[in-house]
Amino acid sequence: ASSDADPVILLSPACASYDQYKSFEHRGDHFRALFKSAAEQQEQVPLSLEGEGATRTAADPKLSSGEGTSSPSLKKTGPITVTTASPPTRNVMLSAGGTGGHLFPAFALAQELARRNIIVDLITDMRGDRYGHDFPARKVYQVPAATVKGRNPFSLASTGITLARGISAARKILKSVKPHAIIGFGGYPTVPPMLAATMLKIPSALHEQNAVLGRANTMLAKRVTAIATSFESVTGLDAQKAKVRFTGNPVRDIVIAASQIPYAPPPTSGPFNILIFGGSQGARFFSDSVPAALATYSPAARALLRVVQQARDEDLERVKQAYAAAGIHSVVEPFFANLPEIIANSHLVIGRAGASTTAELTVIGRPSILVPLPHALDNDQLNNARHLQTSGAAILAEQKDLTTEKLAHEIGLLLENPDRLAVMAAAAKSIGKPDAVTRLANLVEELMTKHST
Repeated sequence: ASSDADPVILLSPACASYDQYKSFEHRGDHFRALFKSAAEQQEQVPLSLEGEGATRTAADPKLSSGEGTSSPSLKKTGPITVTTASPPTRNVMLSAGGTGGHLFPAFALAQELARRNIIVDLITDMRGDRYGHDFPARKVYQVPAATVKGRNPFSLASTGITLARGISAARKILKSVKPHAIIGFGGYPTVPPMLAATMLKIPSALHEQNAVLGRANTMLAKRVTAIATSFESVTGLDAQKAKVRFTGNPVRDIVIAASQIPYAPPPTSGPFNILIFGGSQGARFFSDSVPAALATYSPAARALLRVVQQARDEDLERVKQAYAAAGIHSVVEPFFANLPEIIANSHLVIGRAGASTTAELTVIGRPSILVPLPHALDNDQLNNARHLQTSGAAILAEQKDLTTEKLAHEIGLLLENPDRLAVMAAAAKSIGKPDAVTRLANLVEELMTKHST
């Protein structure tokens, strides 16, 4: 506050905090320009914009004498001090393992919380930090984390030491940031910050992306305030039913934008757009099998194909050469930044059945052949694929049974039946949850209310 003689005018910006205000600094610039213009029209009003690091001063005889105003508080008061004041800051900590399956839903939630003027920070491990430049968080923190591997005493001891270091580091971060709630998205890197949060009595929730409760989330389920799920039925949650809230799996804004593109079955004259992707763990199988399967078609059928495929760096040239030798038009890259858009422009998608993949396929609404990663923990991908198959949205093909001939047969049946593809696309769309991020953000706000009570 200023002296008794100086009135204080509080201007509350339309944002949650100074940090949010700075993130929209162009609005501040526009505000200052308007204020300066008004001051000039008032013949140089004395102004001091505290909190902005900017000061504008001059004299206005009308205001200093009280002329032109009925407010007695502005008579003979001297310079006016204008102080920007922020509403109480609302902030949330997100925690996610370092793979896309964990980070993408966290990314989507961060986007939604920003729209609600809630500040977001992220705790992850070294892998997750590679997303740090793009993740919509105020700051990305790293804490030590380790995966439990086997029962070797030395390995378990090493894991325990790393976990203790991670909890200690997370406690320091949480005490400094003081989040109103924390949300974990699975993966062992979430264990230290979620345990630290429960020790500090911070309202907490887990989000489970798969149809089977993950191992890290299983360790934490008893300790947290709430559990959000991507599927209505999740194996491993029977003992925690009272905490469970079905939200769906949040998808990023780029996926929501792609979902606006309606599905159009391939014309009989072509082209037939096929997308193949499998992530770093699954791309090798598709690099071996799909080009070989498509090469078995007639020259006329191959000429109709337009293939976009993700492949590992070491496989790029041989996959490109295989398609070129078969006379198939292809684009083969290790990474596609606009993958949701490519999904939307595809007539058929062939891929793994990770949580983010199945969520995006159903929100966008595209037919698929899903080949679950055979060595995935707890067969989570197999359960995800079964959910889509049961809904009529996908064909489930287990890798152990999928020969080149069988894959060629499955693709060929769909190539010859565009009406079936349209039915599968509609089925996928019907089980998608484009509002999942809204549901999850609502749960977060409920937790924040518990923090304040």
